[in-house]
Amino acid sequence: MTLPDLAVTEPVGPDGAPIVLLGPSLGTASAVLWEDVVPILSQRYRVALWDLPGHGASKPATAAFSTEDLADALAAVIRELGAPVYYAGVSLGGATGQQLVVRHGDLLKAAAVVCSSPKFGTPEMWTERAAKIRAQGTPVLVSAQAERWFAPGSIAARPVITGRLLHNLSDADDESYALCCEALAAFDVREALRGATTPVLAMYGEHDPVSPQADAELIAGAVANGRTVGIADASHLAPAEKPAEVAAELIRFFEEH
Repeated sequence: MTLPDLAVTEPVGPDGAPIVLLGPSLGTASAVLWEDVVPILSQRYRVALWDLPGHGASKPATAAFSTEDLADALAAVIRELGAPVYYAGVSLGGATGQQLVVRHGDLLKAAAVVCSSPKFGTPEMWTERAAKIRAQGTPVLVSAQAERWFAPGSIAARPVITGRLLHNLSDADDESYALCCEALAAFDVREALRGATTPVLAMYGEHDPVSPQADAELIAGAVANGRTVGIADASHLAPAEKPAEVAAELIRFFEEH
């Protein structure tokens, strides 16, 4: 089986510094989602970003894939970057991070699972969304996702970056987005995470309706070395809403490991 073709940026930061690989949420481009976090992290790390198929700089998908496939594709990237690395991913990027912990823990120094869950909703919910996108396109989701993605006041406080993220959603390749939904329909690592030894930080947004605190606690409680941290006044896209706070928590966690 051919693994997804994922675009990955060249690392930026001090020569010889540890590598941090940052991953996206469904419907976003990592360069936008992490835009205000990268300058902070790259003062002490070499920071690279990857994009989902059909999102940001990645080519559209040509075949179905699973979250395991995304993790396996990233594992090849990590080996080229120079394993082990630090990882942080949001939502589906966090799901991929959990699969890395399960399948390729030896390639990670530590993993931050940001605004993510060990299982998202029901399979039916995702297959219905995939069908909706194939019929109507990603722009049909913009209004609803604006409410899920951002905490009260975030759009007013950060209109440029929140607007660009919603444009990312509109610009995502419809079929690739639908295939991501189908990958999420099958995603469930609640049992597979148990006893994993990679250090894990499960970060949640205070107002996140998609991946609430309870989901972060499930992730942190399943692994051998996990903890949770909340980001106040943030929802599902905390790195865009509260970049300084997210960066500070990541640095604290990475420095511990």
